[in-house]
Amino acid sequence: MGSLAETTRSGPGRLLIAVYGIFALAASARSGVQLATRFGDAPLAYLLSALAAAVYVVATLALAGVAPRRVAYFACGVELAGVVLVGASSLLLPGAFPDATVWSDFGRGYGFVPLVLPVLGLLWLRHTDRVAAGDRAA
Repeated sequence: MGSLAETTRSGPGRLLIAVYGIFALAASARSGVQLATRFGDAPLAYLLSALAAAVYVVATLALAGVAPRRVAYFACGVELAGVVLVGASSLLLPGAFPDATVWSDFGRGYGFVPLVLPVLGLLWLRHTDRVAAGDRAA
């Protein structure tokens, strides 16, 4: 079938990488504008948006095979933890988030894609690990 990186870039992996890339660009642009123009309004939210952007960039590159697979697993895991922690915090402590982040309310402002995306990423990585293991056994 090819290398493990080729496996992650094939089939549904292409769509997954494209969605991650779109989120990387969108979150980077949003956080850049927020940090440059309104940092004092909601510093925690804007720094978390910047963290989300960095995670999306790393996940995109790792899923595309530019970085090791363990980096993709780590990025997707950090993203999932971030969405859950920030999502719960934004609901329980709304005063701490006067402006939304990508991960606020579990990604509600983005159609909950930020909550679903890392789960799909982790599942895809696991699937492609199994496919590659099967190829090595054959």
